[in-house]
Amino acid sequence: MKRKESTKAEQTRRFIIEKAAPVFNKKGVAGTSLADLTRATGLTKGSIYGNFKDKDEVAVSVFQYNVDNLINSLFKEMDKASSAVDKLLALPRAYRKRYKQIIAYGGCPILNTATEADDTHEALCELTVEAITKLKGKIASLVELGIVGKEISGDTDANAIANITMALIEGGSILAKVTKEDSYMIDSLAQIETLIRSRTT
Repeated sequence: MKRKESTKAEQTRRFIIEKAAPVFNKKGVAGTSLADLTRATGLTKGSIYGNFKDKDEVAVSVFQYNVDNLINSLFKEMDKASSAVDKLLALPRAYRKRYKQIIAYGGCPILNTATEADDTHEALCELTVEAITKLKGKIASLVELGIVGKEISGDTDANAIANITMALIEGGSILAKVTKEDSYMIDSLAQIETLIRSRTT
């Protein structure tokens, strides 16, 4: 009986997270009200706070959900490729395919949360750093794999390539979102591809 109750509680938490995810991504933690959450979920205040301690706990769970969905979809696309270079080129390709969907969802959850939580929400700030580190680490490890496999020039700085790639993705994303000009993101992704190809042997 306890397991059934636990499963039902888990399902309710999952439902709240899924319905609240686009709201938090578009409005941020400060801009999302309890009324927004009840409207999005169709649940009462009691139902929401019966499953989460407070709005902050919902926000943290939502961020993890949004970031996991984004990063897992990117990694899945990269893992389909065979060589290290092809895996690296799959990243801008994946962003290009998902860009419109990401914008419609309110933009990149990593960037959105980073700009809001850097000085105001320690837990979210730490989780944002973890997400950036995870994505950056994947890029750097693929560059290193490419160097070992002699696909990429041996004098390539894997960490620098990862830093530049992240900066281009997030910079292009925020400029495109604010100006509603897709060219910022499209040109940034093209530059990532040029950078990767320039280091191939």
